[in-house]
Amino acid sequence: MNNLQLDRPLVCFDLETTGIDVMRDRIVQIALIRVEPDGSRRSFESLVNPECPIPPGATRVHGITDADVADKPTLARLCAELETMLDGADLAGFNSIRFDLPLLENELQRVGGSFDAGGRRHLDALRIFHRLERRDLTAAYKFYCGKDLVGAHSALVDTEATLEILDAQIAHYDEVPADTEALHRFCNPDANKYVDRTRKFVWNDAGEAVFTFGKLRDRTLRDVVTEASGRSYLEWMIGKDFSDEVKDILRGALNGVFPRRS
Repeated sequence: MNNLQLDRPLVCFDLETTGIDVMRDRIVQIALIRVEPDGSRRSFESLVNPECPIPPGATRVHGITDADVADKPTLARLCAELETMLDGADLAGFNSIRFDLPLLENELQRVGGSFDAGGRRHLDALRIFHRLERRDLTAAYKFYCGKDLVGAHSALVDTEATLEILDAQIAHYDEVPADTEALHRFCNPDANKYVDRTRKFVWNDAGEAVFTFGKLRDRTLRDVVTEASGRSYLEWMIGKDFSDEVKDILRGALNGVFPRRS
């Protein structure tokens, strides 16, 4: 820490979780580093038993399985130690303002903790990155092609620049393939994961459509349609602002016809 000036402790933290819903998902791993104004630091890291199954999709992201956490402490057991680490400290993370902090607050409240983020300063490296590093076409053209994009936001100029950028990216990165099929797979690593284009359903290992959102998240469409409340929810969805593709899937399910993985 050669540049950041601290006038009180700073805790940088990160979570691995069962998903991305800050209100419902659970922590499966937590790490914190507490840095004091004098530069001294201490760290804490632990796997956490979330007391619920870890969805396969989450395991694919962080590699943590139900077996990994089966004998690990619950958050309730870790709560006091975590709050000691956080006591009187400002906070830092990467995307922690939008995700990690609200999820941590909800989790600690769930287990009876007293942690309150109010009054703490919060540093988010992702926010700094997004504010200061341009990620638009003009910036990409300058970075990859070494030229200023004249006439940006003209459709033809932008299209020509995009082709030039794609070609330059293949030369710039060893891991970016040159042939179209391999490059398609590189750009769409999860292309075959989702049932529909709006990603409201995902295929499970058995080839069943599974909800990815809301109160039905992680449940199969086939299972939901067997319940009266589930059928009512599907009918409600059909009347809302979902894609025609999703609505066709729901209508089919209500009539006993389910999507099949090709």
